[in-house]
Amino acid sequence: MKKLICYLGLFILILLASACNKEFDDYPEPSETLAGNVKDAGTKSNLQSEAGDRGIRLVLEELSWSSTPTPYYFFTMQDGTFRNTKIFKGNYRVSVEGPFVPLVQYDGSGQVTVDNRKTMDISGNTNVDFEVEPFLKVEWVGEPVYNSTDATITVQARFIRGTANTAFHANVTDVFLFVNPVSYVGNNNYDNKYSTQVNYDGTTGNDQLGQTVTLTTKDRIPGSRAFYLRVGARVDYGLKYYNYTTIKTINIP
Repeated sequence: MKKLICYLGLFILILLASACNKEFDDYPEPSETLAGNVKDAGTKSNLQSEAGDRGIRLVLEELSWSSTPTPYYFFTMQDGTFRNTKIFKGNYRVSVEGPFVPLVQYDGSGQVTVDNRKTMDISGNTNVDFEVEPFLKVEWVGEPVYNSTDATITVQARFIRGTANTAFHANVTDVFLFVNPVSYVGNNNYDNKYSTQVNYDGTTGNDQLGQTVTLTTKDRIPGSRAFYLRVGARVDYGLKYYNYTTIKTINIP
């Protein structure tokens, strides 16, 4: 019993010593805001994306304390806008990554050959826009059509190259009609029961550039509700993220 009491007393002393030596973080919480848009350099409209880690990523490197900082990441919304209200005040190098010509490019030896990152002070409400060249521009052709005979939806879309830089003219791998009963729709959030995909082998997808592609949903679409539609297409480059149309809503009778 005496040994147990001694052990308990020693354990309490260790805890007290550890608490006395603890350093408290007295830095204020981050409260600066960085907001803006990622735009198609050609059309000046926002580049459509998907929410989450397969969408457009912001890369922040704080230069206030180091010339080689650890990057901090966050993502845009699916409409290409972004807003982060929890950033420390400081001087930053800011970039974006996604299905477009990289803002930072390297040669075979790893040397930077192109650098379109932006260096700025983030303090209070800071706004910045980026203009990028998407691998593909994907657009609607007409409006979605509900086929009452078999309760499906047919859409038409077209995709073309979004950059004149032939180094990024990789083969088109597929086109995808994403369907979802909620407004968040894309490769990260769709109903596989109705969505449909067309895959291309080799260079066959490139033959569809500039052509009208027709896509029809799988299975019967349940009535008396709204569905959200989006077409995505991608090329065989990098992580093979999709470029997208805007989102359309169709109300099923």
